[in-house]
Amino acid sequence: MPCEDGKPRLVVNDLEFAYADVDTLEKIDFDVRPGEFVALMGPNGSGKTTLFRILNGLAIPQSGSYIFDDTDINHKFLKDNQNSKRFHKRIGYLFQNPDIMLFNGKVYNEIAFGPRQMGWSEDDVKKRTEDCMELLGITELADKAPYHLSGGEKKKVALAAILALNPDLLILDEPFAGLDKNAKEFLIEFLIEWKASGKTLIIATHDDRLTDVLADRVLEL
Repeated sequence: MPCEDGKPRLVVNDLEFAYADVDTLEKIDFDVRPGEFVALMGPNGSGKTTLFRILNGLAIPQSGSYIFDDTDINHKFLKDNQNSKRFHKRIGYLFQNPDIMLFNGKVYNEIAFGPRQMGWSEDDVKKRTEDCMELLGITELADKAPYHLSGGEKKKVALAAILALNPDLLILDEPFAGLDKNAKEFLIEFLIEWKASGKTLIIATHDDRLTDVLADRVLEL
């Protein structure tokens, strides 16, 4: 499934999705090139989160297509457990509310969960987990319960859990929501480094500064 350079190539064609006969997405067409940062903007209720769920394989469009690295991401493809594992390893999705993502009793186990699901050795899991905690400055939180953390700390833990699988594409839904000034500055610096590494990024945001600093393109719904 991965292309030769190990980076994603994402194409959405004529995509449509509706909840209970209420149209949410109509005739959506766009592509994202490897290493590109695309900002997704639009009013609340325009379908940004729904589109992100589709891109992450959590929802299937009623019509149209979603192609990732020349592979049609549809129900049949995702029904195969091995296909699903490989696909979700390569795409990291940070929900707007990190509480939805956090379910382990300790921060360490939260970050280690993905690598363990992939069948890594415990030594490899330990190294990757510790590296991700160090990267995001949360090593001292390793034994704490995620639900006792601040909003900014929860978001860092959720992001570390995603990065533990070293995804090629990072999808962030309103990543500044609930963050204080220091946490926002930290996240901007992290995303600058992420983009510089050649990884691909799609962010739903209302923050003009984020788009001014990082975005190659802005798409509006």
